[in-house]
Amino acid sequence: MTLRAIDVLKRVHRVAAEDTRNTRALLNHLGISAKLVAVHAHNERRAAEALVGAIGNGEAVALVSDAGTPAVSDPGVELVAAVRAAGLRVIPVPGASALTAALSASGVAFDGAVFAGFLPVKGSERRERLAALAAGPWAIVLFEAPHRIAATLSDLHAALGDRDVVIARELTKRFETITRLPLAEARSASRGHCGGGCTSTSPAWSSAA
Repeated sequence: MTLRAIDVLKRVHRVAAEDTRNTRALLNHLGISAKLVAVHAHNERRAAEALVGAIGNGEAVALVSDAGTPAVSDPGVELVAAVRAAGLRVIPVPGASALTAALSASGVAFDGAVFAGFLPVKGSERRERLAALAAGPWAIVLFEAPHRIAATLSDLHAALGDRDVVIARELTKRFETITRLPLAEARSASRGHCGGGCTSTSPAWSSAA
């Protein structure tokens, strides 16, 4: 947590959180008693309407997510869009980023990167997305759920060939690990390991939790 983020959380009237239980633990640790409002994939549109009304009435609202940056492959896009559509101000409060942390620690040289978020889970859409990413000249940054790492590495090996991959998990946390190895080896190593998310590069792969 940055000092600025802590100061913002202390000053706002409400904190919109992906999971209020996780965020309450954080606020308790920081000695903050702001009102918590759940904003997640299943209620975001409805919650956004209420929060836009609150902001319009002069309240300040902070948006947080559990293990990432709000609205970046995480809940928050609809809320941010609704606030902006109402002519109200959205202020980013940067903090730790798995995306940039993974790229900076990958040891891979690249001239540009494309962030592809989470791949489609399966089917032709997944294959088409991988083929399009493989055809580009840029580093490819992906996130992935822990239970899908092995399947994703297998699909990446089929689409990209035997390039190196950097798999990073639990970035900035206690059990942080960053490993670089060929994709063929990563397929085997990932079975039973590899939490976090994945980032592929061209010529190598990085993964971000």
